[in-house]
Amino acid sequence: MRLGYACMNTELKTVFRTLRVATAEAEGTGKIKELTMKNFETTLEILRWNLKNDIYFYRASSSIVPLSTHPINDWNWWEDPEVLAITDEIRLFVNTHKMRVSVHPGQYTVINSPRPEVVRKSIEDLEYHDQLIQLLGGSDIILHTGGAYGDKDVAKQRFAAVYLSLSPSIRKWLRLENDDKTFTVRDVLDVHSMCGVPVCFDIHHHNCNNDGEPVDFSEILKTWQGFGTPKVHISTGKEGFTDLRHHELVSESDFQQLIRQLNGIDADIMFEAKLKEQSVLPFVRQLMNK
Repeated sequence: MRLGYACMNTELKTVFRTLRVATAEAEGTGKIKELTMKNFETTLEILRWNLKNDIYFYRASSSIVPLSTHPINDWNWWEDPEVLAITDEIRLFVNTHKMRVSVHPGQYTVINSPRPEVVRKSIEDLEYHDQLIQLLGGSDIILHTGGAYGDKDVAKQRFAAVYLSLSPSIRKWLRLENDDKTFTVRDVLDVHSMCGVPVCFDIHHHNCNNDGEPVDFSEILKTWQGFGTPKVHISTGKEGFTDLRHHELVSESDFQQLIRQLNGIDADIMFEAKLKEQSVLPFVRQLMNK
């Protein structure tokens, strides 16, 4: 079992550099490359810190390459020798220390949209994340189903159809997460039955959105056959069990609930808490003392 956190490290006070389109227009792709290199260096710095603190799971920032899919960025960053040099270093580090790295595209990457332009841009973003995860030596791209658009069943079918049209490379990494408002665990398991996408279980989302249905984690585990160790998410509601907002930390009771849910099944747990690595450290120490 590996425990991890997402993107920022509060102790290192890390920042991933972004860029305005106007700045890129004024300074050219050289500026995009400069910030990209700094962002890869920051990623490696975080991974080294994680190793020293026995954290072997990390969600890399989606913002490593600024303006990654914007037309102004005509730089083939994934072929640049300097990028390949640092990503080779990152990938070797990840592989040597048996770390797990994932990415999570943002809310605008929606492949079940009824609007073809939204789907096209979403696929472009997945192609970017595909290139990124390969260079980092990662293993997962996490995605939500999207919107219901007035007919949840049709929306699930649309996700499955687009998923099956994606490149084999993207499908190799893509995992479907239940969300806190629309698509329950049962819904994403339905999508899995249509297209075979593995299911990433978020226990807080399930507590908030479950239609009164319990979870049998062994059913979720079956979706991971051929895809490695299951990945799950945990967070604690800011002001209550079903508060959709995330607390700064993860509570002991919520962690133990997830452990009971797993029922002895090995899984890697992503902590989604505002204090990032600080929320993970107490549980890492707890597991190491057992």
